[in-house]
Amino acid sequence: MNKVLLTAAVTGAGETTKKSSHVPVTPKEIAEAAIDSAKAGATVAHVHARDPKTGGVSHDIEHYREIVDRIRESETDVIINITSGGGGDFIPSLATPAAGGDGTDMQTPAERHEPVGQLLPEMCTLDCGSTNFGNMVYLSPTDWLREQAKLVQASGVKPELECFDTGHLRFAKQLVAEGLIDGDPMFQFCLGIPWGAEADAETMLYMKSRLPENSHWSAFGIGRMQLPIVAQAAMLGGNVRVGLEDNLYLSKGVLARNDQLVDKAVNMLNGNGMEVMTPQEAREQFGLRNPYGGDKS
Repeated sequence: MNKVLLTAAVTGAGETTKKSSHVPVTPKEIAEAAIDSAKAGATVAHVHARDPKTGGVSHDIEHYREIVDRIRESETDVIINITSGGGGDFIPSLATPAAGGDGTDMQTPAERHEPVGQLLPEMCTLDCGSTNFGNMVYLSPTDWLREQAKLVQASGVKPELECFDTGHLRFAKQLVAEGLIDGDPMFQFCLGIPWGAEADAETMLYMKSRLPENSHWSAFGIGRMQLPIVAQAAMLGGNVRVGLEDNLYLSKGVLARNDQLVDKAVNMLNGNGMEVMTPQEAREQFGLRNPYGGDKS
């Protein structure tokens, strides 16, 4: 059977807590969602931290530490993938266009890297460019990304190069060409986010066609396109992602839990003659290191 890496993105940073009570907020809830997703079959748990009081995004290293410690102490075998996106939200103000308006949340590259650098997960995401994200601009300038890539490289953590549009893919390949990405690079196509690349097979095929020969790739779609993209990406030889960061529904009108989305994806993949990788299989295939606590291989 073909082997597919399956990531569960369990919470994200969006305002989804107002739409579903299943979105985990506290470090305990986020860790439990990651553990439950692993038990349902996920290879990787992708985590953001949230403010336990407001439900909004948190950059507090102690929130991340509690999440990671709880997962590790549970002795659940799952690859931890921490976001390095951090504060990149810029909301322009007409009154002072050179400064951010209400809701702007910006961090330096070093600040964005802090949870990864201190907690040393096996993987982290690296957003490979700026983009219009709804009515805000997510800022990730090229020199900042080079600095982040160097920090990730020095930490021994494997970056997942997130590409929200085709220009991001071009710059991700530039990071590889400059020697800032160790080993076979891992790309992720982030599809359907306003206003990035479309969530369809044609876009996936184009982006896949532009990859270096020695690379691995994954894709996810948001909302109703989450499971269709799982099916299409897997059939095209890619890896996949589900979870409440990207989609809140199990079916029309039915709110999901993370483990239910994982279970549905596992069944879909099995039904198409594919099998989800175990964490250990993924470590071996993608050359992951586990700087915290030694290599599990």
